[in-house]
Amino acid sequence: MALDANSVKHDQLKKWVNEVAEMCQPDAIYWCDGSKEEYDTLMKEMIASGAATPLAKRPNSVLFRSHPSDVARVENRTYISTTKQEDAGPTNNWMAPDELKAAMKKLYKGCMKGRTMYVIPFSMGPVGSPIAKIGIELTDSAYVVCNMHIMTRVGTSVIDVLGADGEYIPCLHTVGSPLEPGQADSTWPCAASIDDKYISHFPEENLIWSYGSGYGGNALLGKKCLALRIASAMAKREGWMAEHMLILRLISPEGKKYHIAAAFPSACGKTNLAMLESTVEGWKVECIGDDIAWMKLGPNGELRAINPEAGFFGVAPGTSYKSNPMAMDSIRENAIFTNCALTDDGNIWWEDGDTKAPAHLVDWKGNDWSPETKEAPAAHPNARFTAPASQCPVICPDWEDPNGVEIDILLFGGRRTTTIPLVTQAVSWEHGVFMGASAGSETTAAAIGLKAGVRRDPFAMIPFCGYNMGDYIQHWFDMGDKLGSKAPKMFYVNWFRKDANGKFIWPGFGDNSRVLKWMCERIEGKVDAVETAIGFLPKVEDLDLSGLKVTDEQMKELLTVDAEAWKAELPEINEFFNKFGDRYPAKLKKEIERLTANLSK
Repeated sequence: MALDANSVKHDQLKKWVNEVAEMCQPDAIYWCDGSKEEYDTLMKEMIASGAATPLAKRPNSVLFRSHPSDVARVENRTYISTTKQEDAGPTNNWMAPDELKAAMKKLYKGCMKGRTMYVIPFSMGPVGSPIAKIGIELTDSAYVVCNMHIMTRVGTSVIDVLGADGEYIPCLHTVGSPLEPGQADSTWPCAASIDDKYISHFPEENLIWSYGSGYGGNALLGKKCLALRIASAMAKREGWMAEHMLILRLISPEGKKYHIAAAFPSACGKTNLAMLESTVEGWKVECIGDDIAWMKLGPNGELRAINPEAGFFGVAPGTSYKSNPMAMDSIRENAIFTNCALTDDGNIWWEDGDTKAPAHLVDWKGNDWSPETKEAPAAHPNARFTAPASQCPVICPDWEDPNGVEIDILLFGGRRTTTIPLVTQAVSWEHGVFMGASAGSETTAAAIGLKAGVRRDPFAMIPFCGYNMGDYIQHWFDMGDKLGSKAPKMFYVNWFRKDANGKFIWPGFGDNSRVLKWMCERIEGKVDAVETAIGFLPKVEDLDLSGLKVTDEQMKELLTVDAEAWKAELPEINEFFNKFGDRYPAKLKKEIERLTANLSK
């Protein structure tokens, strides 16, 4: 166990590790080798300390409870630090690099006293893949090490590929809670004040610094920090795409394979779609990834994608055998649960799952909880599970192909009760970029503390784009120019349209496979479509509705284009794009002008 630092040939890496150790002053330095023995040893130590609770009902699985102040991504403390503020753009928090580094270096000084600094060599993507990137995370959290074991490829093979002078992304993380000699540790150490939490990205240097939080994407720096914020900036410079997208394979009865990458804002069924159980006879879905897609041009000019992650880091509440049976089967064993409730027989429980709350639980804060006396949810609304993707029953056999899979369809969507039809095909790449850029979901004031309406989330990347969003949208147009005739077709879906009584019209879940089938038949030229002001819509007879209890009237509603509703929405869309100022892409303006003209015909 433990990688021998003397075997590391990369002198610059060793120099950086020593510099950080001098600043943070850990008691020891440990180089991770990624072995099962390493994972098991660290987990046993955390169980012995009381930080982790083993689950009798789930083999090799544990439950952690975080500090109540450290339960989610802290967007208001997440920074994109570029030399010029306009390069970060209006949708990101910005601070000048010198100012941000000075503030954080003060906090970093001695921050790992009494702790071990773990050196985690990890690969985002299959080790050695031409689409993969290597990161090195330094952390004083064993919880982070174990989660990174699951979420990335950790170990000596990464160091071997890195060699003596390979490129890596330095990622520095600390919980920000040094220990004095003899001081007892917390079961979840973190910075006491929200003002001392920083998740900082320096895209011009491919550098990530995180301080004060031990939770999720704040601490597992391979996830949103590297795989999206830093990678998106790298992708723009290098001519590829780092996207907040699931990847799935749809297989026809004849054995034809189609690959779909899809972006949805939160609460729009992204994970459910990634692990879809098809209800169309003969059609089968396989999961390649549930959250992130890295896409590069292949040898023949086609767009090829990998899932850079090795595991699932999913929201637990709401996950059930009804909503996502494949996810439920993926977390039966070898899983880490965070902020779920604990049952008396050694299992986990959360709201909106498959079972009613038992008479007694221990809630996510460690307190006794019962249905009669509950004052708050037993599981935190952002409670999580971490599990290996390889455990998913419908994981694609090619999900770790280092060359990736060729993408046939790019899909966007949002949660809209009106206006947006069930499915629309873009008439061109430029039109598809407009679809993705204008994507959004309805919300309420209670949900996000803002006025009710549509919250725009271009390509589901608002929290994760590592540079100016206007430049990011322009990069999509540039990629279309590179792809030319090899570009995937683009579609927009809305599973959430409601009737006059406020009930969902489309059944959703597995029946969404019927819409995916139509998309595949469209790109094969097997079915025609109806040309409308907003794009191509299906003919009802071309959608496979066999066995589905949906009336003709309901289908008409699902495929209606309300021109007046669209006209009413255009000023708000344009207002959103106008915030990008001189970074507002000209091609995007043309698409709005084209749509405006179409709606007036």
